[in-house]
Amino acid sequence: MQSIKTALIGAVLCSVATQANAADSVTIGTNNWAENIAISHMWQQLLDEKGHDVSLSEVSKPVLFGGLAEGDIDVSLEVWLPSDSEYLKPYGERISLHDTWYDDALDALVVPAYVEDIDTIEQLKAHADDFEYQGESTIFGIEPGSSIASETDATIEQYSLPFRQLSSSESAMLAQLKDAYQRHEPIAVTLWQPHWAFAEYDLKVLKDPKKTYSAGEQIKWVSYQGFAASHPDVAKMLDAWHMTPEQLSQLMLTIEKAGDPDDGAAQWIEENRKLVDGWLAADDSD
Repeated sequence: MQSIKTALIGAVLCSVATQANAADSVTIGTNNWAENIAISHMWQQLLDEKGHDVSLSEVSKPVLFGGLAEGDIDVSLEVWLPSDSEYLKPYGERISLHDTWYDDALDALVVPAYVEDIDTIEQLKAHADDFEYQGESTIFGIEPGSSIASETDATIEQYSLPFRQLSSSESAMLAQLKDAYQRHEPIAVTLWQPHWAFAEYDLKVLKDPKKTYSAGEQIKWVSYQGFAASHPDVAKMLDAWHMTPEQLSQLMLTIEKAGDPDDGAAQWIEENRKLVDGWLAADDSD
């Protein structure tokens, strides 16, 4: 009888330990956007401070939302609304939307601030020759198929711009921006806020009266349905989280200059200890 009791107690303790470990484990779905890399590594370290075992899982956007709905991914820290609404619709209440942590995100066509006489997209037309690259007036973009690439194609058409969009990658676009900026030459690139480039360079977002680029977006964190109930402390901290454009740009720039997301995030956290401690204080379960 004693051995049976011992076995039962052991089974109960094992079950409790398993449940505790599950509660302390959080999987964050990520992508390769600069801001997503930054905030994911930041929260991995902050939640680690609070005793959670956090893993980052890089997936494509369609896989991300499917993973959230199935509970294979616990949290995504970056959903743009209304832009990402179409990804959410198929899953209904299986995915929970949580608080907004960044206001007024936008996609944009951008030039360096030193480019004079151009403040609107329309004004690019009269200065097209200044933006020639390999014999063609060029807007430097990122990956074909991205939302901002599609918006730029629509912009060229609706504003009748005598430009081509040269699509490649974010890193290639930023290399072109860095080179032109150092030479003090005109360049037009597709960018979005939040992005570290706005902290590194003095840039000008061109006015877009035809609203071909998305603006006024809210960035929220999302989870599978029931995550907040099983991880109430994490949900409280993430709901308390809010960043200004300056704060987020500096986080991304610190990571960019550090050359490693873990090192950069750790440095930024140390330099902004009062801010992050305010988010962590929302966890009143300690």
